[in-house]
Amino acid sequence: MQRPKFETLKNYQEFQKYYWYRQELVTICKKLGIEYQGTKAELNHYVQQYFSGNIIKHHPKAATQLEHPQTLSLALPLLACGFAFNQRFRNFFAQQTQQENFHFTADMATAWRRVKQQKDRTFTLQNMLDIYQGKTTNDHYDHRICQWNNFVKAFCADQANQKFHPKLKVAAILWQVVKQSEQPKVYSRDLIKANWALVKAYQA
Repeated sequence: MQRPKFETLKNYQEFQKYYWYRQELVTICKKLGIEYQGTKAELNHYVQQYFSGNIIKHHPKAATQLEHPQTLSLALPLLACGFAFNQRFRNFFAQQTQQENFHFTADMATAWRRVKQQKDRTFTLQNMLDIYQGKTTNDHYDHRICQWNNFVKAFCADQANQKFHPKLKVAAILWQVVKQSEQPKVYSRDLIKANWALVKAYQA
């Protein structure tokens, strides 16, 4: 099943059925006139809000906002130091954690999204470090965003499913079964056996 154009999608539920690369999300957000900067999770959130009628406009940074302290410290608020998921702050946290290969986490991205939305000028680099070290649980990434993507990847990777056409249609049918149940939101061959009556018509 060919992925439809974004313009033809009626709601966020339809949008979630398909896999979108980050750059595709950037392009979509620009066309919609909404915020187009951030992580993939943030871009998904902006699209979700768009479908809900909440338009999150893109606000270019003013020139004064580009002037940030040259020296970083844990006491600096994120909104006052030009925080971004870039090499400068990766190096800073690498020094704080003594980890050469420091990587930002999904929970840190969630915190940053909240800080920007709420314009929270009290949230500091120390607070961000606390999230990384698991000292606070206030900001958690919603892993449900990736559940469908992971499900369909696992379904398509299973060679036993080559017999289905279109494969994404069968994956979507099984996903709806899982989504509306208390089962783990993951693919397994047992799902096909248990729901054979729903998918047998799609054998190639």
